Amino acid sequence: MGKKQIFNATLTAIRALSERYSMLTLSLPATVGDMEVLPGQFVEIRVADSPSTYLRRPISICDYDAASRVMTLLIRRAGEGTEHLCDLPEGSALDIVGPLGNGFSIPAPGSTALLAGGGIGVAPLMLLGKKMKEQGVTPCFLLGARTASEILLAKEFAAIGEVAISTDDGTAGEKGYAADNSVLGRHYDLVCTCGPKPMMAGIAHKARANGSPCEVSLENLMACGLGACLCCVEPTLKGNLRACVEGPVFDTGMLLWEI
Repeated sequence: MGKKQIFNATLTAIRALSERYSMLTLSLPATVGDMEVLPGQFVEIRVADSPSTYLRRPISICDYDAASRVMTLLIRRAGEGTEHLCDLPEGSALDIVGPLGNGFSIPAPGSTALLAGGGIGVAPLMLLGKKMKEQGVTPCFLLGARTASEILLAKEFAAIGEVAISTDDGTAGEKGYAADNSVLGRHYDLVCTCGPKPMMAGIAHKARANGSPCEVSLENLMACGLGACLCCVEPTLKGNLRACVEGPVFDTGMLLWEI
């Protein structure tokens, strides 16, 4: 796990991907040094000048370039806190704690991996896919959404590996749920997924049927992000574990899910 730090980042660019999603590009200060970021980790951001937003907001790290100290975050407008973050002007300073939590595994060179995300759950798959490709793993991405306009970053993922798409209404890719996409009929050396729990459970079920190990990134409610408040606890074979510390990534074999 990378050592967590507290730092002020500068918002250098903001890109609206749709009405509900925005991509924030941040420049991190030199004080972070050679900070290691693992795919699947997240940051906690203080929402300044928002009177009703008392707690930091946990946001998955979408991408990070250590050489330039540039981090990108994919944010969904889900409430006052995230609305405020998406509407910040360029040049704003963001008070950040991170990187937090544990990340996804990367299999051995020559392996294949399926990286499946639904909605905002595609965020951690960008850095994960890049790291896998760098280390000789062949990633295939599965992107799911309700409709074509909500498929996120498809071109960016296509620059890394194969992309499969599922939409509930059939306006892009295969019609139906992501867990029913035909790419799940293959065997992979590792399946990684993040998104709504029903989607992740369905993908985990297909992975098990194909003999593929599966890791999921949980989206449990995280208030502190440091393991103190215990509101993100997940029941596992090892007892109740904190998604923000022992997770958010778990091997599905550890979870008490019915898959």
